[in-house]
Amino acid sequence: MANSPLSENKFRLGFALCWVAMLVDQAVILHWFGISWQNSIIDSAVSNVMLILCSLLIIMILRFYLPKYEQYINILSLCLLLAVIWVFLSKWILILLIGNSDLPYGNLLTHSLPVSFSIGLLLFGCLTLISILWFNQKEQKENEKRKADAEKLAKEAELFKLRQQLQPHFLFNSLNSINALIGSRPGEARKMVQQLSDFLRGTIKKDEKQWVSLHEELQYLQLYLDIEKVRFGNRLATSIDAKLNNYKRLKSPCCGGRHACRRLEKVFEAK
Repeated sequence: MANSPLSENKFRLGFALCWVAMLVDQAVILHWFGISWQNSIIDSAVSNVMLILCSLLIIMILRFYLPKYEQYINILSLCLLLAVIWVFLSKWILILLIGNSDLPYGNLLTHSLPVSFSIGLLLFGCLTLISILWFNQKEQKENEKRKADAEKLAKEAELFKLRQQLQPHFLFNSLNSINALIGSRPGEARKMVQQLSDFLRGTIKKDEKQWVSLHEELQYLQLYLDIEKVRFGNRLATSIDAKLNNYKRLKSPCCGGRHACRRLEKVFEAK
């Protein structure tokens, strides 16, 4: 459920300024028609207070009920109903407050009902349109945010699955290679144990959300290739060609050496 437009300070300020302008404008116009300042101010205050209450009701309704394109007739009916309620309820309150003491004002109040209804319908229609556009925009942003969060979670789940698939196979193959080297080449076995330790330590420390330099990623990839060279011997020959001025560039681990290691592991398993 999106916040109402009144939750924004600039919208509240604009709403208040418009209300004050209408309040003053209506009082001045009534006085220009020969109504006393007292009755003009009372009429303007009552009419605009009722107008604000109806406007707030429209905003609250649209906050909880946002119509579809085929349901806009319901909103039009609501604007018509509120315009009628606003006109007659304001007239009833003004009669109670002012009574029949001012005959010119009573005649003006009666003959101005169609004009007041048209103004109210126009104002309610404009406010409804602004509110619908506001809530649609907020709803679209929330949907985009939820979609982005869902895609992010799916990506993280996929990367986690790939990592879990990589490490058991890689660790199993590396331990077998170390076991084969212990008897014949213990020096290389100790070196491979150290390389495997450094590789796994880097895997544990690096987070998929953490950005690292290209130099670190290439070191990680080279460490992986050195371990695999023990398994494949002369059958595996590799070289990394990278420009020195790119070493400090940052990149995500999911796009660098770790991703390459996962790809290479699948290739090696197929051999």
